[in-house]
Amino acid sequence: MAENRIYIFDTTLRDGEQVPGCKLNTEQKIEIAHQLEALGVDIIEAGFPISSPGDFKSVEAISRAVKNATVCGLSRAVSKDIETAAAALKYAIRPRIHTGIGTSEMHIKFKLKSTQEAILERSVAAVKLAKSFVEDVEFYAEDAGRTDNEYLARVLEAVIKAGATVLNIPDTTGYCLPEEYGAKIRYLKENVKGIHKAILSTHCHNDLGLATANSIAGIQNGARQIECTINGIGERAGNTSLEEVVMIMRQHPDLAFETGIKTPMIYQTSRLVSERMGMPVQPNKAIVGANAFAHSSGIHQDGVIKKRETYEIINPLDVGVDHSKIVLTARSGRAAVAYRAKNIGYNLTKDQLDKVYAQFLEVADSKKEVDDSDLNHIMAQQKIGVLST
Repeated sequence: MAENRIYIFDTTLRDGEQVPGCKLNTEQKIEIAHQLEALGVDIIEAGFPISSPGDFKSVEAISRAVKNATVCGLSRAVSKDIETAAAALKYAIRPRIHTGIGTSEMHIKFKLKSTQEAILERSVAAVKLAKSFVEDVEFYAEDAGRTDNEYLARVLEAVIKAGATVLNIPDTTGYCLPEEYGAKIRYLKENVKGIHKAILSTHCHNDLGLATANSIAGIQNGARQIECTINGIGERAGNTSLEEVVMIMRQHPDLAFETGIKTPMIYQTSRLVSERMGMPVQPNKAIVGANAFAHSSGIHQDGVIKKRETYEIINPLDVGVDHSKIVLTARSGRAAVAYRAKNIGYNLTKDQLDKVYAQFLEVADSKKEVDDSDLNHIMAQQKIGVLST
């Protein structure tokens, strides 16, 4: 693979669907899978086949429907899980089994009630079994963020020998700081024998709001796959947001990373996932939030009207948003009022603008936002006609 190519692994249909209330039916999952494939996602994690008959059916249906992306099914390091995942993926053109187990002391001692050696053996056995069904096997070391680096390296070295092609290093609890997570990826890149045979992958959670930063730190230190979701949905506080990491790489050419994502499709994909899952996108969400390209401060509005780049580092068209929004509030200035008035057909002279603006402020102080109908009413009161000069 090209050294600067970052593979996008989307887990909206698996980790994202684990959010309470975000259940999708098979038809909706196929619709989203088609959209993800069109977006340019490299790997679609379609579900957890052993978890329910419905999830098995959905993974199988997505395997039939997707033609270009890799389709992935999750499993635990349990024989029945792996066999079920393989069965669900049998129609996939590019199948991947994603299997793994907890590797931190916390998980080994309290969750799994096991030992490091026993976990290592289970890891190897799981990868070998998965490899007997598919060529592409991803191993996840759950809670890798809190796993001792030397032990983690031992496990990864062993699963590479067993046939793992991708190594997932999850910050399962969202605990790591970016420099800490990046250093972990770098340590593994430098200390795991045979690491050149596998791709290191990030899988970061957002419990402390660091999922995106940790994922970027991961690729800066040698990871070449990012696991993420549309709108950053996922367990608890969510997962790494696809739109955020993709646009960071696009807007920072000095990072020298590339993805296959067709960024003008980001916004429509965000809307589709939000609507089908019934999960509203917060207005201030980066890239896809309703306010991401909206300006209500007079100072900002004046700058954007004169030159968009003064306050927008992303062209809204690059993510599928058709235009920036100049929102009229009591904080708006004359330039914004003149701009919005011109958009609905009024070319105001300076004297007209002075009078309109004074009345505008009275209206703006009485409501959150002044809309076009309010402007038309102000113009009528000021006896200003359309296309007045």
